[in-house]
Amino acid sequence: MLQLLANGIVFGSIIALGAIGLTLVYGILKFGNFAHGDTMSLGAYLALLFLDLRLPFPLAAVLAIGVSIGLAIAIDRYLYRLFREKGSIILLIASVGVALFLRNVILLFWGPDLTYYSRAIQISHLILPGIRLNNIDVMIIMVTAALIVLVHLFLKLTNIGKAMRASSDNMELAEVAGIDTQRVIVWTWCVGTALAVIGGIMLGMENGLRPPMGWELLLPLFAAAILGGIGQPYGAMAGGLIIGIAQEVSTGFLSTAYKPAVAFIIMILVLLIRPQGIFGVSRRWM
Repeated sequence: MLQLLANGIVFGSIIALGAIGLTLVYGILKFGNFAHGDTMSLGAYLALLFLDLRLPFPLAAVLAIGVSIGLAIAIDRYLYRLFREKGSIILLIASVGVALFLRNVILLFWGPDLTYYSRAIQISHLILPGIRLNNIDVMIIMVTAALIVLVHLFLKLTNIGKAMRASSDNMELAEVAGIDTQRVIVWTWCVGTALAVIGGIMLGMENGLRPPMGWELLLPLFAAAILGGIGQPYGAMAGGLIIGIAQEVSTGFLSTAYKPAVAFIIMILVLLIRPQGIFGVSRRWM
């Protein structure tokens, strides 16, 4: 059980990063971005592309983040912005189309087969009695913890972070108050996409790369965002860890095939019992 708990923390860390980006987009733009999971996949494959060009892994990851951010901003400017006044349902449908496009781009250039950043076997290290984690597991937990702290400081201390919080509460009022809401939207895509790509790279390091891996992660991402309170980045952090732990611990009693069902059941229960989520309040970002 301790090992399953540790595995859940590792997997929950990846979900948390993706869920933060998902809830940031919802908090500012008020729509569920179904392309978020495939953005994670594309970022992970872009890192593989730069690795194949013999670049160091940190540089490959940074370049993958930069290209993914540029693509996300371009998609928002030339697609989502056209439908923004037509309502969140139209935007949601548009994001499904973007998700299909990104997944087929991956299939076109990299094919459907499972691939890896490196085929070297990771040596497990005994961290605590009854728990074994390899160096990638430890790195995922540490990087996620550092990024969560950075996101907190960004939202609380920087001017753009404060502007994002104000825009989340009321976009029109924030614009009247002099906040450059277009700049806020760009920063939202920058932060959300960067976290998604890092999460996708971590998932690829942990389990290998497959074109549908981001799409398959979408249900746990939404479950984490809803559990924490949709539009609540801090809730998404906690929700991601809870969903990850619940899914991994469930494998001690159920087949691993039922892991997505665990996330779905948790999401349904939250929607029935506490629709605003465990961190949901009358105002977001608090």
